[in-house]
Amino acid sequence: MTDTLIDRRDLAFQLYEVMNTQALIERARFSEHSKETFDAVIETADKMAREKFASHNSAADKNEPAFVDGQVEMLPEVKEAFEAYAGAGFLAGRFDYELGGMQLPESVMAACNGFFTAANPGTAGYPFLTTAAANLIRVFGSDEQRNRFLPHMLSGRYTGTMALTEPHAGSSLADIRTSATPTDDGHYLIKGAKIYISGGEQSITENIVHMVLAKIKGAPPGVKGISLFIVPKFRVDDEGNPGDRNGVSLAGLIHKLGYRGTTSTALSFGDDAPCHGFLVGEPHQGLKYMFQMMNEARVGVGFGAAVIGYRGYMHSLEYAKDRLQGRKTSEKDPESPQVPIIDHADVRRMLLAQKAYSEGGLALCLFGARLMDDQHTHPDAQKRLEAGKLLDLLTPVIKAWPSDYGTRANDLAIQVYGGAGYTREYPVEQCWRDNRLNPIHEGTNGIQALDLLGRKIWQDQSHGLQLLLQEMQADLQAANTERCQQWALSLSETLQQAVKVTQSLGKSLMAGKADETLANASCYLHLFGHIVVAWMWLRQANVAAGALVSANSDAERNFYQGKLQAAQYFFHWELPTVAQDLVLLRNQDDTCLKMKPEWF
Repeated sequence: MTDTLIDRRDLAFQLYEVMNTQALIERARFSEHSKETFDAVIETADKMAREKFASHNSAADKNEPAFVDGQVEMLPEVKEAFEAYAGAGFLAGRFDYELGGMQLPESVMAACNGFFTAANPGTAGYPFLTTAAANLIRVFGSDEQRNRFLPHMLSGRYTGTMALTEPHAGSSLADIRTSATPTDDGHYLIKGAKIYISGGEQSITENIVHMVLAKIKGAPPGVKGISLFIVPKFRVDDEGNPGDRNGVSLAGLIHKLGYRGTTSTALSFGDDAPCHGFLVGEPHQGLKYMFQMMNEARVGVGFGAAVIGYRGYMHSLEYAKDRLQGRKTSEKDPESPQVPIIDHADVRRMLLAQKAYSEGGLALCLFGARLMDDQHTHPDAQKRLEAGKLLDLLTPVIKAWPSDYGTRANDLAIQVYGGAGYTREYPVEQCWRDNRLNPIHEGTNGIQALDLLGRKIWQDQSHGLQLLLQEMQADLQAANTERCQQWALSLSETLQQAVKVTQSLGKSLMAGKADETLANASCYLHLFGHIVVAWMWLRQANVAAGALVSANSDAERNFYQGKLQAAQYFFHWELPTVAQDLVLLRNQDDTCLKMKPEWF
């Protein structure tokens, strides 16, 4: 069984040959780094992920956390892995030197975290949530809150969570009922219940810092009345050391199809004891603040989906090379030797699809991480602004496309294994179960579709869309081989049709036909996502075609030829599927909209 999590050659290609990540060291924030330090930290992540995370992935899946006497019992290896991750500095990796961080680029940290998630999504969930919660406090918390919580979260003493969802409200945050009552002592008393809170209770760290959405009594209705609070499991002193238990209690654990290593909890606030919460920023601005963590999480979910798909691809590729079964259809001698199943064209079809989905999804997510770097560190203020707008536009796609197609890659990995893939004795069924969560959490993909077509496309007079088209145009013009030029033409033609459909949908929205226009938002997300990933493949193909000319070994030539063939697969097999989306959107098909509940 392969221990390859992500193909390091592919990762180097994407980071350095396509994205020119080494150029980031020219920026002041990263000036103390070099390509060698980037590679060293990636090497450390790969090694630690295989040794500390992958080693208990199956065990954590089979022995999920248990609720015993009001406490969570879990495998000791989870705590050991978390402490190793924190001890190596990965929790603080992207943070300032002054906070104990390494000031690594988001691009490099995303690549590092990809290894941990590919190795063990359940255990990787705890540091993933912690760094996002810490960053939320860093940006919007007061000096006192930062001093009290950040050092302990970034050192690994405390973990963090995001507590949004409530049993009656689901994704409709406007309907949350958790309340916050001010006291004379400067804190608030939190009262309510949250559900599906990942990492909401565990036996890993001394304390858990919950980032909780609640409404202050008398707040405006809907989302305009939501505030954000820091609610620790244990109350802390001025130095952040834990003291008495706060009024946060575990109501129960939720048992999931996959991602079993990360506790999914129902939490009760203020039921058995007063629950102290500390207001972050201004009252009634909580959702605006929380969107930073939510958007980070959405990009992270997409990245996780891509690398879990990638992990299944690595497994099924190795299996296909080793598994002997049958003969080529042209071979008529029944006594001839059996061939590896990778020699069968249909198996290569399934492997090519996985390669296209996994490497395309990885490219998309790394591009999103690079936009984060540019948003915060580009020396040109206008470029920083543009990177932020482009990232905002693409966030629903970065979350949703790998969630859909990383899971499809895992489904194909099971199929490559055949009957063995459907058993727990082989790893790919767990990959599929783990990945199946990603189209759901951090806003279902249906919500991402509504966000894209209902909001993101039109923001700031569609400036983000204009920036995207400009970026794409540069790569369309860079295509300078016959194959790449054919793909560029195909993408350009599809793009022109998509722009026309978008303009038509915009007119429909302006005419007040929101229900009709948004009824097929998922079609638009599929169309938009496939166009963006086709662009990612054109970017890779342009580089691969140029590098192939000077490649000086069979291994390098094979690598670049593989990139070009995967690009061909995407342009021949995947991009044409958006034709149906274009027809449905162009006609504003009302099949789903006009279906009545009584007809089911």
